[in-house]
Amino acid sequence: MKIFETISSTQDHIQSLTDKHLRIGFVPTMGALHEGHLSLVRRALRENDHVVVSIFVNPVQFNNPDDLKNYPRDLTADVQLLEPLLKDDDIIFVPSVAEMYPKPETHQYDFGSLATVMEGRFRPGHFNGVGIVVNKLFRIVKPHAAYFGEKDFQQLAIIHRLIVIEQLPVQIVPCEIVREYDGLAMSSRNVRLTPEHRSFAPMIYQAITHAAANIDLETPEELKMIIVKTLNRIGLLEVEYVEFADETTLQPVIAWNESDHIRCFIAVQAGDVRLIDNVPCPKQLSL
Repeated sequence: MKIFETISSTQDHIQSLTDKHLRIGFVPTMGALHEGHLSLVRRALRENDHVVVSIFVNPVQFNNPDDLKNYPRDLTADVQLLEPLLKDDDIIFVPSVAEMYPKPETHQYDFGSLATVMEGRFRPGHFNGVGIVVNKLFRIVKPHAAYFGEKDFQQLAIIHRLIVIEQLPVQIVPCEIVREYDGLAMSSRNVRLTPEHRSFAPMIYQAITHAAANIDLETPEELKMIIVKTLNRIGLLEVEYVEFADETTLQPVIAWNESDHIRCFIAVQAGDVRLIDNVPCPKQLSL
């Protein structure tokens, strides 16, 4: 594998591969890699001739300065995890902030209602920052396909919209959430959980899967109240939001018959760490 820190060196090497008509897969990350990231890399390797993995903590998508400051970073560990997977001509792209943003970014995207609910409501400016960096990375790497985990399901919808806005010829490949042995969705932020918060964090997944399995019994609003009460009474978890929404529009549903594809989304504060998760809801049996 090759490690590049500059845009020009990365583009030169990718050009040498595409000149040979080789297919390029891309896995953009912010580092602090875990098995979830590695599963994306493995799939990209199976489906492409070569893979580019970017490691860049994108400052413009953080609305909370403390979250940016505390985001885990360990490039040495990340490279050690990738080394057994990547081949000679595969790339790890590790640009600096100055390399990616030589001047301040002022672009404003209009992602419509996709960006005003859930994460967009609680993290103003977040998705604009995601759009900026993903557009930059796609134009640098020019991949045939890019791989994203469904844990950030709303982000996936934003990226699909970005592809349309920027008219980028990139196939977006959603990949299933990878979970710990106890159901907790894998996240780079999990390493910051205290032992006590870590022991209770799996209850997030338990609560939303139980709710998703019982949509025949309660309305969306009733199930939301049950989830909030179940998690908040623990004392160590505080629900920021829970929503049942259409998978395509991401708009909340009031009744189960409003959509054939509904997903339960949740964000929970566990001490200083914010955790998100989601699960699909099976179609109501009685409909």
